[in-house]
Amino acid sequence: MAKVIIIGCGVAGPALAIFLKQLGFEPIIYERTKGFADAGLSLLLQPNGLKVLSLLPGLFAGMPGKDIVSMSSYSTLEEDMGLLGKNDVPADMRDVFGYPMRGVRRTELIQLLVDTAEAQGIPIRWDHRLSNVEQDDVGVTAVFANGFTDTGAFLVGCDGLHSATRTVLFGEEPTSFLGLTQTGGISPTPSSMRDHPCVINWCGNGAHMMAYPISDTHTSWAITIREGEARESWRAVDQHEVETIKKTPVAQWGYGASELIETTEKVVKFGLYDRPELHSWHKGRVVLLGDAAHPTPPHLGQGANMAFEDIYHLTHLLCAHPGAAEDTATLEMIFTKYEQARIPRSMMLIDTARKQGESRVVEGVEACLARNQGGVMSLYAGLYGDLVEKPSTM
Repeated sequence: MAKVIIIGCGVAGPALAIFLKQLGFEPIIYERTKGFADAGLSLLLQPNGLKVLSLLPGLFAGMPGKDIVSMSSYSTLEEDMGLLGKNDVPADMRDVFGYPMRGVRRTELIQLLVDTAEAQGIPIRWDHRLSNVEQDDVGVTAVFANGFTDTGAFLVGCDGLHSATRTVLFGEEPTSFLGLTQTGGISPTPSSMRDHPCVINWCGNGAHMMAYPISDTHTSWAITIREGEARESWRAVDQHEVETIKKTPVAQWGYGASELIETTEKVVKFGLYDRPELHSWHKGRVVLLGDAAHPTPPHLGQGANMAFEDIYHLTHLLCAHPGAAEDTATLEMIFTKYEQARIPRSMMLIDTARKQGESRVVEGVEACLARNQGGVMSLYAGLYGDLVEKPSTM
């Protein structure tokens, strides 16, 4: 059966490889890092993403993470201190959509997907950085920086935010700093949060913080603020910067926020950037998927879930056209239909996430009061409809 070259072994790459293997393809994954890296923090898996993962036999049995049952939002503004609202949307999701909302440590989910892929005989080649692709009417050749080459029927770029595949296809693109940085960590779950797994939002003056459990013992958190430009990297910061973060005003917030920051075991910090919208995700036998195609701001927690949606639509189309890999025109037809299905939804979610980040982080008492009265959780109505149109409040 046709070989498929997959670039990237993050969340999307191994998941796609497992789906393709089930369809009879022979996928092989190439990853630029030298081995499994402890990069990033966590993922908020939601019904749309979990529904796709449920199609992989046996995967759920080993799924790490913690199901979430509610959402709460607090104001830390002196003029409006206290609970803004709460609801049971995450618990209701299982009844309405068949799947819950689940927090998971990113590295644990990737490890599960990598282990599953390797158990099915899918090769993973580490320390291979893509530098070019060459294609003709019968195949595509990936050229790597170490001089190695490999040829397959088609190639899928799943190599994330800094996608080499995207650069090879469309060239270097400008990035624009959004004026926001995000600092995140993983901490032992405070005793006050252990009995009721909850997504919590804290809304302050010029800052927003969000947290959710990722296991029975630990919680992931992230602070978004407006400040000067920072590198677009998910790597851990040094201890000096950790101590600096612990002295910021956000680290003094109540309702469990200060305890999470004080006891953190890992901290990463990164700037948030925009990239140009692509109106096509493919050229010939090469196609993009996930953040490589549609880099997504983190404010909805939809990045990984959207990648899983991409995988479903692309593999569904490949399944509907047996033998497509043998003909470039048929492949391009499939890739075009995939784009038609995915680009409008992806752009809608990216726009919603971008606006959510802007609306969360406002400065000045009047602007903060307006944000608080608008309801931080109202954005979920666009994703989950009537479940959150009338959240309960206290």
